[in-house]
Formats: sequence, C-alpha cells, structure tokens
Amino acid sequence: MQLALLPFLTLIAYHLYYRHYSVAELKSAWHWEALFLICFFLMLDVRFVNPTISYAEKFMDHGFLASVIRNPVVPPLDPWFAGGTLNVYYYLGYWMLGCLAIVSGVPSNIAFNLSLPTVFALSAVSLYAIGTLLLDRFRWLPLITLILPNPALVFQLITGKAVNPAYDPSLSWLGTRTIANTINEFPLFSFIWGDVHAHVISIFNQVFLLFLLLFAYKRWETLDRKGKILIMSLTAISLGSMPLINTWDVLIYAPLVLVIAFLIIWRNRASMDRTAWAFLLTVPPVSILCYLPFYIQLKTQTGAIALVRAPSDPIEFLWVNGIFIAIFFALIVPEIRKRPWLLLACLPFAITGYTAAAIAIIPLVYFIAKEDRNFPDILAAFGLAILIACELIYMKDNMGETYFRMNTVFKCYLPAWLMLGTAASGMAGRWLSSRPEVPAISARDSAFLTVITVAVLFILPFFGLPVVSYGSGSLDGLAYLQEQHPGDAGAVAYLRTINGNEIIIEAEKGDYSYYSRVSSFTGIPAVIGQPFHEFMWRGDDTDWYSSRPADIQAIYEQPEKTVALMKKYNATLLYIGDLERGRYSVNVPDAGLTQVYSAGGTEIYRLTA
Repeated sequence: MQLALLPFLTLIAYHLYYRHYSVAELKSAWHWEALFLICFFLMLDVRFVNPTISYAEKFMDHGFLASVIRNPVVPPLDPWFAGGTLNVYYYLGYWMLGCLAIVSGVPSNIAFNLSLPTVFALSAVSLYAIGTLLLDRFRWLPLITLILPNPALVFQLITGKAVNPAYDPSLSWLGTRTIANTINEFPLFSFIWGDVHAHVISIFNQVFLLFLLLFAYKRWETLDRKGKILIMSLTAISLGSMPLINTWDVLIYAPLVLVIAFLIIWRNRASMDRTAWAFLLTVPPVSILCYLPFYIQLKTQTGAIALVRAPSDPIEFLWVNGIFIAIFFALIVPEIRKRPWLLLACLPFAITGYTAAAIAIIPLVYFIAKEDRNFPDILAAFGLAILIACELIYMKDNMGETYFRMNTVFKCYLPAWLMLGTAASGMAGRWLSSRPEVPAISARDSAFLTVITVAVLFILPFFGLPVVSYGSGSLDGLAYLQEQHPGDAGAVAYLRTINGNEIIIEAEKGDYSYYSRVSSFTGIPAVIGQPFHEFMWRGDDTDWYSSRPADIQAIYEQPEKTVALMKKYNATLLYIGDLERGRYSVNVPDAGLTQVYSAGGTEIYRLTA
C-alpha cells in the first residue's frame, strides 16, 4: 500500500508540521495536482496506444500483479512455480500496485496499464519539487530527466541505424543496447517500452528519496524538532522499501543517504547540533525495522563482486552518457583553469585501459574539489561514481561469460541517469538564470507554451510508438487475445472468474514466448512457467529445472501418470489449448478428470480423483 499512501503521508506530514491549511495555501497548490494529472494522462495516452501484455517482461510483470490481486498473501504466490512464493524476488512494488487495484476494484489486465502512469506522475511531482527547491526560474527542468533520450537514440531516430551494429534497429531497442553485451535503459525508453518491471516501478521512490535528501540538505538548520522527525521518518520509509521494490537501488542510495548525513553533520560541527547525528544514527536502523518481516522472508540469490576485465568502449559509453558528460565538462571549465593538475586523476584509468572511467573521473574530481559545493554537485559526483564503478566491478550472476555484467549495468545505469539528469538540469537551470541575455517568460506566455507542449505530447503517441504491439485503443492489456488467440481468450476469461487456491498445468517451452500465458494472464500458479527466470531467482538445488518440464510432458502424454503427477504438485486444473496440442501428444485419461470448460478448441479439466 506504500505507493497509494505516499501522497497522503506527505500531506499529513505537511499538515502536522504547519498545523493547518489556509484557503490561500490550498489555492496555491493547484499546480501540483495539475502536474500529476497531466503526467498521468500523458502516460495513460501511451498505454492506450500500446496496451498489450504481449512481449518482453510483460508476462512476468502481469503474472506477479495478477497473483497479488487474486490471492493477496505475503509473500505472494509465484505464478510460475507451483508451491513457491515470490520471496525469491523483490515484489513489494507489485504488492503496492496490486493493493491499489484491489481497493479500487480494477482487474489486473487494466491495472497493468494504470501502473506506469501512476509511477510516471508521482516521479514527475517529486522532480518538480526538486526543481522548486533548487531553482527560482526554470523549475520544470528536472522533469526533462524522465523524457530525455540518450545520444544513441537520437542518432538512431535520425539515421534509422543503431549505433552498435550488432543490434538491428527493427527490434526497437532504441539505444538501450549500445554498450556491447549490456542493457543501458533510461526512463523514456522504460516508460514507452511498457514493462511494469521492478526497476521501473522503483523510479518514483528513487526521485522521492532524492527530494527528501535535498530538502534535508538545504533546510535542516531551519526545521524545528517535528520537521526533522518527519524528514527522518519519510527518509527511513523510502530507503527501507528499496531492497523490496528493486534490491539494487539500496546498494546505491544507502551510501548517498550516509554521505548527505555526514555533510549535514560536518556543516553543523561548530554548533554541535546533535540532531544532525540523529539523522545519521536513526534513519538506517529505522529503515530496516519498518520492513523487517519482509527482509526476513526475502531469499534472493546474491553473487560475489568481481573485477571487470572488458570495460566499455569509450565511444559507446559516450553514446549513452554523453549529454550529461558534455554538460558537466562545459560547467567545470573555470575549475579546470584554476586547478589543471586535477586532470591527472584520469591517468591511472587511461593507462590501464579503462578509458570510459577515465572520462568520467575528470568531472567527478572537480565536483568533489569544489569549494562552493552544492547538492547538484554532490548528486553529479555520485552518479558519475556509479558509472565508474560499473567500469571496474560487477555483481556475479548466471548470465554467462559474454553477458557477465549485463545485469550490473542494467540495474545501475537507471539510478545513475536519474541522479545525473537531476544534477545536470539543476546546474543548467542555475546557469540559465544567471544569464542576462535569457529573457524572463511572462506567465501568459508560459501558460501558452505549456498548453502547446502538452498538446503535442498527447498527439505524438498516435503517430506510432516504435515498439511491438498487437492492438491499441484500449486499456485492457488482454483485449488482443480475442483476435490473436481466440481459443485462449475465452478460457483465460473463464479462469479469471475462479476463486480459491488453484494450480494449473499448462505447456512449457522456455522463456520469452507465448508459453506460460495462462499463469501469466490469470495469476493461477503453474507447475513451471518460464524456467530460466525461475532458475535465476531460486537456483536448482532440487533438480526441478529438468524434473518439472519432464513431469508436465508426462501429464499430457502418459494418461496413466496424469492424476498422480497432478497430485504431486497439488494441481487442480489441466489446460489443453493449441500450444499444448502442438507441443505434446495430448492423451487425457478416462478417469480422474472432469471437463469444466470447452470452447474455441480449448478445454479445461478439473482433477476429481
């Protein structure tokens, strides 16, 4: 429920601190509500044009969401592993979105397409709040972080060719496969691509925490006791949820929280302000205690840290991060002139072949060395440090030798983008505000430009999104089944009306295909859905990776074993559609099963023996 409660928690905190709302205050806050609604409907527009749950990680994302809505237990049932739960994956984001769907009565196939608009709008509000704290003018600039393309995407859209020739632009990777053998996602791609994946859900919480840290950094000395307690509480809630929404985030943001706490302490060292120490000593333990039951249940696979021996090509690195690097270099020119010897910091990396890290280290050392360092400088330094870390180390997993650091870059680059984008926009806004040749825009002109911009953004999706889609003009992510898979459409609709603890048998044939569609669309657990996903999450200590697919085949092809094997997995339903008949020599036993559904070539049997 945290996603639903965050806006209300913020309002309650504001009310408790200021004790009352005046009519003038309520009137002055209308633009925050307008911003949320505009951003919500902009992203809803994108989902309306491309609503289908039909490719990439959408089967997994909807399966998790449907599982939570169907059976809201903690931890949720794993729809792809009968008898298992989602304590092997960071599921809190799906739990929050699922709870929103439950209390609002929205089915999972529509809640799926309401999720990203909610995340996008909440993120936009936090970024605008950051701009309000940082800038007197151009407060909207941090919003660009969510819609800014990387240079590789710009090149691809202009030329029709991918920067990295190893990838076909017809696959619509849109600049996210630029650095060889890695994934380089950025918010614009993530929201258009449409996976309601953990790393995307977490964006709203990341920027909310950035806002809290900025507020603490700028206002700590002016807050009274209640204000400081509220900031510490909200920071603990946000930070503590990160391991359970997208675990990688806490590895990045926990150090940032500590850095900000130490800087507040250092700034108040002369006054001996004990409350600054309270921020450091209270937030980490409280963040853990808030979610302790979830931490105890979580059993994710973790790997060791290893050294990167094949770093990024520097040109590919700049095709991804070049916009921020260019802005930072332009802004530190005066610092370079004053202290050119700091450029020597790049030599160890350049000499050892880590050229991309050598490029990033230059603005990093200058931001750290600045005498008038402010929050954007700290944020930029932290984002650059993430990029450098990805060049030097990676987290071991089971992705193989070729893609050894794919997950590390994938999960770290998005937080780095948010930090670098927020920092760069804040710096750019401050620079623009200082230029007398940049005229102030009147309120009337500003309103006109806003209306035109929003109108254009609303229209753009209807000219075609560069993604795979099997239908549009709906918020029902499963509507396309009526045309593409009519045999499954009715059967899935029937199964979604069944309540209770069910386990279903369906065909299995690897990952990233239409197989596993029944469990994914209904949330009813299957014996095995997409095997490699499950292997990454839970390992193979019990040899299930080979035994479960073999047992599914036996259930369909050996009628003398069907009932016994279904009982082995506590399965109650047997699904027979076109995919099952195409993959197996289906032979249904004469006894022990009762047909409960038959239409469009699809049959469903219930175990009665």
